Amino acid sequence: MSQIPFHLAFPVRDLDATEDFYVNRLGCTIGRRDTKWIDFNFFGHQISAHLGPAREDAFANPVDTKMIPIPHFGAVLPWARFHQLADHLRAAETTFIHEPQIRFEGQVGEQAIMFLRDPAGNVLEFKSFRDPDNLFAS
Repeated sequence: MSQIPFHLAFPVRDLDATEDFYVNRLGCTIGRRDTKWIDFNFFGHQISAHLGPAREDAFANPVDTKMIPIPHFGAVLPWARFHQLADHLRAAETTFIHEPQIRFEGQVGEQAIMFLRDPAGNVLEFKSFRDPDNLFAS
């Protein structure tokens, strides 16, 4: 299956802090930039950070034993890339909502996950499946 990129626009309070986080913490590159927004290559997808009002978490859902903030967005990464990013974020002393961890170990759908916030408070989830074919397995 070839990847079809998605686009997501979201609010931020500070473009310089946003650029620093997405480029230096996550390794994204910049596409276009204006005085009020920045486009990033987010693991092959286009996300646009726009200056705007802060967004509050609407709620958190219980998943397994964790409360997962909603809304959130992120990327499904290859297994090795997920762990490289997790190591990089730990080395940068990133504060996690949920530390990098393995869920469903040894089961169909075994996955690595981590949750963190960008400087504007937007919640990001990164995950990886040990077997990528199980992305939608039940």
